[in-house]
Amino acid sequence: MPVVRTLQRAVGRMVQGPACGCGTAARPRQLLGSSPWQIPADANFHSASFSEADRPRVLITGGLGQLGVGLANLLRKRFGKDNVILSDIRKPSDHVFHSGPFVYSDILDYKNLREIVVNHRVTWVFHYSALLSAAGEANVSLARAINITGLHNVLDVAAEHNLRLFVPSTIGAFGPTSPRNPTPDLCTQRPRTIYGVSKVHAELMGEYYHYRYGLDFRCLRYPGIISADSQCGGGTTDYAVQIFHDAVKNGKFECYLKPSTRLPMMYIDDCLRATLEVMEAPAEALSLRTYNVNAMSFSPEEVAQEVLKHIPGFQITYNVDSVRQDIADSWPLNFDDSNARKDWGWKHDFDLPELVMTMLSFHGSDSRVAQAN
Repeated sequence: MPVVRTLQRAVGRMVQGPACGCGTAARPRQLLGSSPWQIPADANFHSASFSEADRPRVLITGGLGQLGVGLANLLRKRFGKDNVILSDIRKPSDHVFHSGPFVYSDILDYKNLREIVVNHRVTWVFHYSALLSAAGEANVSLARAINITGLHNVLDVAAEHNLRLFVPSTIGAFGPTSPRNPTPDLCTQRPRTIYGVSKVHAELMGEYYHYRYGLDFRCLRYPGIISADSQCGGGTTDYAVQIFHDAVKNGKFECYLKPSTRLPMMYIDDCLRATLEVMEAPAEALSLRTYNVNAMSFSPEEVAQEVLKHIPGFQITYNVDSVRQDIADSWPLNFDDSNARKDWGWKHDFDLPELVMTMLSFHGSDSRVAQAN
């Protein structure tokens, strides 16, 4: 098609030479993925640098999930409200809709994604659309479509338009043969959930696009993320959010994991700050494209004992869900995030006592906390 050939020639003129210093001998054109726009095999894409005067234009996919709204609030404070666009396939609440730009975006619709990037002059993408671990096991075909096919569309759009792309990974990217205490950045992974498999796929594809096409891909492996103002979304670590809701409302909580099940965790403020920091880090400071980040590691029994200090009489019982327990038993007990701390200065703020105090205060147990203290 003449239009496609013209576009390809224009892209070829814009690129700045080979990625990673490699030669670019002429090769037959190869097709990547199934998106309408295909990347020529000899194309090279280079990340842009952004000054304070040239703030990024940000798109957040899956923006109505646990992390998207909080990330949008943080980025809008830093880059300006109109420079950060939330997107999802769901209808936002009035509060979210009026707090800043929101657009409908289906990551399985390549044309829709591309139109958003072009029309809004997007330069950074935070790709949060995903089906989580337990929910993914309940609907493998949907998880495969969202977590893998959707990722391919985002990668192609990001490469085509020279975007800086962040894709989160997770503790779910590891499996029972991975080293668990601590788990380093580079090791055997081999997860046994579709969610975990899709996250390893995302890490490897992002790294491939970086080295093959110069895409500025950045990724953090999140531990379990604890957020006060969000609902649980089907993840294995969601007990560490629900326990605070139930403790304040009912004074008791039924946990679906065994009391001694230790997993790495992080409060959402630390998670969002780490995400912004790695995106703003100079490319030359990054020795990796995927980093572990960590803050604390605890079990249901340990967090329950900390809650009990603030809510006397709090009770926890256990009704183990074998599916989620098997998943948790295959995950790391603790993350080694020394590379993140060394390369771009990562440092967490919240430990377990401060986490518990913050969560209980948010959910309206201020008077009980005050009395306990």
